[in-house]
Amino acid sequence: MKSTINFILFLGALTVVSCKKENTFNDYKFSEKGSVITCNNQNTALINEALFSFEADIAAFYAQNGQENIPDAYGQFLRAASINRIKYEDIVSPHTVKVFEALKHVNDLWDANNPDSHLNYKGDLLECISSNLKDKKLKTTYDALVATNSMKPELFGTPLARNYRAAASDKNLAAYIALDLYYAKLFGIDLSNVKEKTVVEQKVDFNKRPTK
Repeated sequence: MKSTINFILFLGALTVVSCKKENTFNDYKFSEKGSVITCNNQNTALINEALFSFEADIAAFYAQNGQENIPDAYGQFLRAASINRIKYEDIVSPHTVKVFEALKHVNDLWDANNPDSHLNYKGDLLECISSNLKDKKLKTTYDALVATNSMKPELFGTPLARNYRAAASDKNLAAYIALDLYYAKLFGIDLSNVKEKTVVEQKVDFNKRPTK
């Protein structure tokens, strides 16, 4: 309840600030990855950065012996998200915090009347992302939930967890996951003490023969 009230107050203040100042984010760490999300009249450079920063965070957090695997990271993240078992402050990186601060200023991305997610499912950006989902069953489920005003992260999270590998190849689906199950959750998290995580180097067994 407290986080919802804080979110509403934040949006009210943001409306005033946004009229005076445009988003000037320019710390693009993943620009070399190109643009996988393309939506007209949207700051897709920032959305792409948000997606890649999210993927970097979960890949690093769920790495095994220092070896990152994005599809497996999606699987573990979505399973944990579906049962509300994620400590976001343990996953998020300082760069993601910067991206999140910039995302706060994206027009029509947030909805103060949506206490379940804070995300504006009927905004232009989310409509663009959802219209380009590749998995027809997931798209049908998503569209039905939004059309009936029943969309909640936990409802859509269950079918997502069963189809987690689709996120690795469908970047629009990945963008939805990043926005709804990651960035939208950061409103209620204290991010003031976020630091770079220690990198665990992969151990190499020089006595192990390579597989053929």
